[in-house]
Amino acid sequence: MQILKSLKSFNDPVRPIRFVRCMVTTCRAVLLPRFGGPEVLQLRHDVQVPDLKPHEVLVRTRAVSINPLDTRMRQGYGRSLFEPLLPLILGRDISGEVAAVGASVRSLTVGQEVFGALHPTAVRGTYADYAILSEDELTPKPFSVPHVEASAIPFAALTAWRALKSTARISEGQRLLVLGGGGAVGFAAIQFSKAVGCHVSTTCGSKSIDRVLAAGAEQAVDYTAEDIELAIRGKFDAVLDTIGGPETERLGINFLKRGGHYMTLHGEAASLADQYGLAVGLPIVTAVLMKKRIQYWYSHGIDYSYTYMRADAEGLDEIHRLSEAGKLKIPVDKTFPITQVKEAHEAKDKRLISGKVVLEFD
Repeated sequence: MQILKSLKSFNDPVRPIRFVRCMVTTCRAVLLPRFGGPEVLQLRHDVQVPDLKPHEVLVRTRAVSINPLDTRMRQGYGRSLFEPLLPLILGRDISGEVAAVGASVRSLTVGQEVFGALHPTAVRGTYADYAILSEDELTPKPFSVPHVEASAIPFAALTAWRALKSTARISEGQRLLVLGGGGAVGFAAIQFSKAVGCHVSTTCGSKSIDRVLAAGAEQAVDYTAEDIELAIRGKFDAVLDTIGGPETERLGINFLKRGGHYMTLHGEAASLADQYGLAVGLPIVTAVLMKKRIQYWYSHGIDYSYTYMRADAEGLDEIHRLSEAGKLKIPVDKTFPITQVKEAHEAKDKRLISGKVVLEFD
């Protein structure tokens, strides 16, 4: 790793304050040179670090979590977008310290502990000793939350926030159904909804029942042992489908009140673009989505939407507040050192670990 250091100081009326700004030129990172299994991942020690733009922040990585998007991208999901840009660096979540800031950054300072997440389409991800994020993709990390736990929160929580607050605009007293509450996004959605004052029901596997009930769900249905349509009563103001597929879509739509919102994490944008190419695939995606929106509005009187993660200043503020208060947690099942990134991805591929996996940096 090569580091160029410049020392800046100014005089405070009370005490002098000195800042060390570290501009890293190369660092260790995990590269994805081609699509495939865990064996294609390469840990390199001489990966170039781009210069910071005015609004960007250089973060010294302490922990990153493995999201389903990481393993899917490694396998070729989003090929039409990402293949021309190979090699990539995977990773969206991050927890670490600010190492340097761009000229326009005002809310963060060098040495401050932060956590946050990159946009799903980012090419230079967080599987690196030093990652670059925009100022609006980061927020101060609560002192009480360790880096490992903090790194598991942002991407899943921002995805849930986008669906619940930006799309459904949930409010106190409303009813929410989360299909797949045992996963990170569903689990975050339960906690957000509980904090707002919503009544939450969810489906999950038997191992997650106690966990989702403790997080605030009023009803948890084991989809492996119960008939969901018989077990869940009443209609809902919003349904968040984290599973995707025709069956959960049918269930979710039928559980909604008129005027309700159905939101799925598994939109068809990437798969159709991969199948037909960007030029043809994206117009097809738009047409498919519009057809479903019109179909379900006329047949059920509900709003249908795909939902994706996007950085959101209000969302990050709320994530910080709830995390600091102990009201927003994503359980971590296992950690690996970054040097064992292949083993970590293999464990996720083989479903040896059902919950969150975090990569730690020394």
